Amino acid sequence: MIRIDTASSESSSMSDQRLLPLSAFPIADRRQIRGVFTDIDETVTTDGSLTAQAYAALEALKRAGLLVVPVTGRPAGWCDHIARMWPVDAVVGENGAFWMWLDRRAGKLCTRFVQSDAERADGQRRLQAVRAQVLREVPGAGIASDQPYRLADLAVDFCEDVPALPRAAVDRIVAIFAAHGAQAKISSIHVNGWFGDYDKLTTTRLMMRELFNIDLDAERARYVFSGDSPNDAPMFGYFPNATGVANVRDFADRMPHLPRWITQARSGAGFAELAQALLDGRNDPSS
Repeated sequence: MIRIDTASSESSSMSDQRLLPLSAFPIADRRQIRGVFTDIDETVTTDGSLTAQAYAALEALKRAGLLVVPVTGRPAGWCDHIARMWPVDAVVGENGAFWMWLDRRAGKLCTRFVQSDAERADGQRRLQAVRAQVLREVPGAGIASDQPYRLADLAVDFCEDVPALPRAAVDRIVAIFAAHGAQAKISSIHVNGWFGDYDKLTTTRLMMRELFNIDLDAERARYVFSGDSPNDAPMFGYFPNATGVANVRDFADRMPHLPRWITQARSGAGFAELAQALLDGRNDPSS
C-alpha cells in the first residue's frame, strides 16, 4: 500500500477551518487531557536545537502526571537516547516502525518492532534502489546524516544538512519512493520512506493498547497530539484536540488533515505554549 501525504486544494481549504487559536481550547476540555503525543523536529525543537524552554515543558507535563510520548521520524539510535534520558514514558520512532521504553523495574531499554527482522531486512534491501535513484535524479538531495542509526526506513535530506531544495525536488523524491511501491512521508526536514503498512498513528494506537492497556479509539479526546508537518497529518485527523505549532501553516496546503488548535508561537516555543495551556487547565480554580 502506498500512502503519500499530499492533499487537494479543496481538502486543504476544508482542513484550514480547523486552525483555531489555542486560547479557544475550552478549560473544561483541557482538564480532561491525560497525555501528550508530540512530534520532535520543529515541534519540540527550534531550528534543529532542543531549547531549555521546550525541555522544561516536557518535564512539567510529566511531573504533572500526564503521559508524554514523542512520536517522531527520527532514527532508532536517537530514540534509544530519548527513551533513556528524556522525561517521557515511551517514544515511537521512524514514523511508526517501533516504540521504545525504559522498563525501570527491569532496569533495561525495551523495543517493540511492528515488523519482523526478516521484513525489515527485506525493506532495507529494497530501499537501496530508491536511494540510488534519488541521488542520481534529484540534484542537491542527500541521505540524512542520521541514516546510520536507522533500522527500518530511508531518510532523504532536503533542508537539514543540505541547502533547501525547491518544492518540485521534494515532490520528485516522494514520487521515486512511490514508484518503488514504498510509503513516503514529508517531515519538516526529510522525506522518509519505507516498505510496510504502518505510520505514526497505527503504531501509536498499537503501543497504547499493548504497553499501557488503553483503547485510544475510545479515549482519543483525552489525549493531545502536537506537530508541524505533513507526516503528522494522520495524527491531526485522528485526535479531536490535535494542536499544531504555528509553523504548521508552512505545510498547510500539503496536508489532508490539519489540527483543530494552533499556537501563536512557532516550534519549541509553541510546544511550551501548549504545555502551559494544558497545565493551566489542570490548575484552574474551577476544576
